[in-house]
Amino acid sequence: MSLLHALPLVIMYLVKTPFWLKRIYHNYHWDFTKKDKKLYLTFDDGPHPKVTTFVLEQLKRFDAKATFFCVGENVSLFPETFKQITDQGHAIGNHTYNHLNGWKTDTEVYLHNINKASTFISSSLFRPPYGRIRKEQGKALMSKGYQIIMWDVLSADFDQKLSPEKCLQNVIKNAVSGSIIVFHDSEKAFKNLYFALPKVLDYFSQKGFSFDAVKAVP
Repeated sequence: MSLLHALPLVIMYLVKTPFWLKRIYHNYHWDFTKKDKKLYLTFDDGPHPKVTTFVLEQLKRFDAKATFFCVGENVSLFPETFKQITDQGHAIGNHTYNHLNGWKTDTEVYLHNINKASTFISSSLFRPPYGRIRKEQGKALMSKGYQIIMWDVLSADFDQKLSPEKCLQNVIKNAVSGSIIVFHDSEKAFKNLYFALPKVLDYFSQKGFSFDAVKAVP
């Protein structure tokens, strides 16, 4: 059993990823260099016509670039919204075709699902839904050239019991130069996202930060 498998609640609700977890899973990407005042906003589970469009509008206001880890099925349903993401210069990543939980899915089925998503999402970046991926799944993906992008800060916007203000503070109090930050462009997260995202962009812009897309690491 992997350590990530052994921590089903902790990994979901640790707003700040601890250094020891990053060290154990050092082949995955959790953050980037702290030398530059850059943050890496990422958005999971889209595209969604309403929510993704809102996100794109906010990013444009602040001249920010981001990375969208898209669900293949949603791309097939909303191709025009997906095209808006790429047309506006943002990066994309694979988030499986059906938002599969790697811990609960046979590896062959999991890899097939990711491959199906790749027919709609041309990217070497992959993020496992829920952050749940088995060691053998990760190894197989990396052997195929995928880079597994995790996160340094979890906004927890998906948690409908969380107040929008707390979602905002999760990011403001924990993000540092190089942080990969997770939001979700989904209906479930929209209440918290709608409040927090513009304020995160404004707060860190005033602090001199820029927002960049995740790029494949050589």
